[in-house]
Amino acid sequence: MASAAAEPSAKDMRLVISASSLGTVFEWYDFFIYGTLAASGIIGRTFFPAGNEVLQTLLAWAGFAVGFGFRPLGAVLFGYLGDKLGRKYTFLVTITLMGVATAGVGLVPSYAAIGMTAPVLIILLRICQGLALGGEYGGAAIYVAEHSPPGRAGFHTSFIQASVVGGFILSLAVVLISKLALADVWASWGWRVPFLFSILLLAVSLWMRLKLSESPVFKAMKEAGETAANPFLESFTYPGNGKRLFVALFGISAGLTVIWYTSMFSVLSFLQGPMRLDPTAAQLITGGSAIVGLFFFLFFGHLSDRIGRKIPIVVGYALTLLLLFPLFWVIGSAANPELAKAARRAPVVVSGPHCAYDPFAAKQADECGKLLDHFSKKGVAYRTIAEQVTTVSIGGQPVNDLSPAGLDAALAAAGWDLEPTVPPVANIAIIVLAILALMALSGATYGPVAALLSEMFPSKIRYSSMSIPYHIGTGYFGGFLPLISQYIVARTGDPYAGLWYTFAVVAMALAVTAWGLKETVAQGAARR
Repeated sequence: MASAAAEPSAKDMRLVISASSLGTVFEWYDFFIYGTLAASGIIGRTFFPAGNEVLQTLLAWAGFAVGFGFRPLGAVLFGYLGDKLGRKYTFLVTITLMGVATAGVGLVPSYAAIGMTAPVLIILLRICQGLALGGEYGGAAIYVAEHSPPGRAGFHTSFIQASVVGGFILSLAVVLISKLALADVWASWGWRVPFLFSILLLAVSLWMRLKLSESPVFKAMKEAGETAANPFLESFTYPGNGKRLFVALFGISAGLTVIWYTSMFSVLSFLQGPMRLDPTAAQLITGGSAIVGLFFFLFFGHLSDRIGRKIPIVVGYALTLLLLFPLFWVIGSAANPELAKAARRAPVVVSGPHCAYDPFAAKQADECGKLLDHFSKKGVAYRTIAEQVTTVSIGGQPVNDLSPAGLDAALAAAGWDLEPTVPPVANIAIIVLAILALMALSGATYGPVAALLSEMFPSKIRYSSMSIPYHIGTGYFGGFLPLISQYIVARTGDPYAGLWYTFAVVAMALAVTAWGLKETVAQGAARR
């Protein structure tokens, strides 16, 4: 095994961490800006077929998921290059691809202008983003880990983890500033500015990363002639690596990513959707909480250098299972108290012979489905009862006029105020505390992970072995979370029902991690 090069100086480490972290912030900004605007409905209205708001939202989230779906392919491609050609130049390529693809989204004409060509172009650009991201995270995390001195890898790589949150925060900040500066034209074309802003971010990222030298571990391997002949193949044939890949995928990557996306994207969608918060207020609350929550990623990364990587992750998973639903109940009750009271005081009940509702259908098959579609678009919770006649009752009172206008009038009469609202300051404080609790759970399970995954795998196949399970886990379990959870909510009428997806994945991750993860923290493990 090639020996590591001399330990870098404190100044060198600051450059390594800052350049890698800033690049990661910018790249995740590029990826999250789509999700930030998808949550507000702009992406669906602009690029996907009109006529059904729920369908537009689901298609927009499907576009979000497509980018994640291609991350594993990017991990295979760029992981191979990273193990063969080096860490530095590989993640220079990934960040360039990401920046160009993101700017491209901002230039695509609307569906109204070019028809189905618009969603096709969006999907192709999302694929490019997914490929780029598949190579970015592993390269940045390994680069920092392989530079870190003994006993510091957890803390140093936690900046990479925090940079993922930083990308989300930056996406919210740029959206809010652009919305304020371009208020008059925001809905028509101003929303495109955050996508085009990625060109500036790309220039800064390239300038910083070009200053970096190659990883000392990779240079030592290359000089000794110990690089892998076929990193992708050897990732699956190296002794003991099969179990490590399994644990990294189903135990680590799947669990951490659904907690992270639930604490950020699900909260944002929950506040803007079913809770009917003013979009700007929801973005400020979520973004502000995320800024404070960055501390947890650094804290748990540092803690993992002292107590090991496994303990924070296992404890974080277990606490997530206990606290996930209660924390969202707290957020829901504080976000819109009057709406919560209306749901308890005047529950909506829809009855019919079938009540089949398909959120992906442009037109529902029967009258009951049309009623459910109407309530789902409004973000109104409902329950269904199988009966021969299609009826609606609100607070136990039958609704005679089942037209959209009649339903809206009945909801208003029963106390359902569906206008966007801003909660009182005291309630905002409660929401922030609940989000911070979710961020702490995310920090415990995410903060130590870059060091953990770098230490799990041999250096000659580290880029491939780390990137493949990470991006399959985050790409499929996490990337499809908004789509799956929103689909569950639309089908059930329960704004909390989508959380069962997160719960199930975390339960699986806890079982796999407790069973199969061996402690990896060791003196300079990632530098071997």
